[in-house]
Amino acid sequence: MLLNLPMRRIALLLIGMTVACGSSGPSDPTVGPTRSYRMGFSSFPPRPDQALAVQSIELWSTRADAAILHEAMPWTRLLAGADPDALAQELHGSLVAYYRGKGHLVVFTLDPTDGLSRGDEAPELRDAGRSITESAVQQLYRRWGRAVLSVLKPDYLGLAAETNLIRFMAPRPVYDALVRMTNDLAAELAPIRGSTSVFVSVQVETAWGKLATSGGYQGVTVDLADFPFMNSLGLSSYPYFGWPDPNDVPLDYFSRLPAGRALPVLFVEGGWTSAGVGTVTATPETQARWIRRFGAILDSAKAVAAVQLAFTDIDVASFGLPPGSIVPLFAHLGMVDINLSPKPALAVWDSLFALRRPQP
Repeated sequence: MLLNLPMRRIALLLIGMTVACGSSGPSDPTVGPTRSYRMGFSSFPPRPDQALAVQSIELWSTRADAAILHEAMPWTRLLAGADPDALAQELHGSLVAYYRGKGHLVVFTLDPTDGLSRGDEAPELRDAGRSITESAVQQLYRRWGRAVLSVLKPDYLGLAAETNLIRFMAPRPVYDALVRMTNDLAAELAPIRGSTSVFVSVQVETAWGKLATSGGYQGVTVDLADFPFMNSLGLSSYPYFGWPDPNDVPLDYFSRLPAGRALPVLFVEGGWTSAGVGTVTATPETQARWIRRFGAILDSAKAVAAVQLAFTDIDVASFGLPPGSIVPLFAHLGMVDINLSPKPALAVWDSLFALRRPQP
């Protein structure tokens, strides 16, 4: 779901407002239920309207202590010779500064392939007739990854997204190139990454044999072997594609994936729809049940973060998508609708956010 407004301008508007530093969430009591995980969203807007995007970010940032930037690679500008450090600051520096000013943990995911079609390379590369199988393109990826780390200094840096789904759907040379370039980048970052944790994300339904695979639980042992540099494991999960009801989702849905390894997990993408899509039947009440179950699954996994990309629903028609786009399948994941009116899930989210989070 990589539909973006010019986020630099939005961030500058946000920073120009009078905002309180630090989390504006509830006070931190010394007793009572707790949560292990930070919570938050991305800046993805309901429609391409700057004022509405700013309003949305301001609304969710009061019920969050984390934020995510899940970004397609700026391949066109990198291929044209743009300086990666200057580009990272131009595209994302202001928004990251805004999140830091709110006291939010920052997650940044590099997405070098097509986020809406995991069997394909990134649209900008396809348009240019280029491929990540080329050593020159892999070098641009590594330069961009170093720039994101050095300029933005995220707390968690994802080097690729949904690697198991790419392995099942993309041509083998593309997956092999992804393995090679992420491992090369991780090696370059190791001496300079400091406290930043690096990860790739895996698609949870695929790991459980519910999406793009069959035959029961698949696990992610191949991903753990192919990306051995990980200090944490990112999770992408849209469980409504595999389970009829939130309460059917196993409690070890996330905790089973590290396969006994001491690898912290963080949820970096996903949610449950509040409206029927395709063969899926869902309601706002179903979505609210998922957020409650989600909290229990996160607790079971001792997750360190839960950052959902969508705070709002998506006004699909306003983006002028091409025929056949899969974006409508993800249009109703928000805690609020396209006009920022709360859905039942928001109250459940707020109840989880109100839980005390012990300091590390």
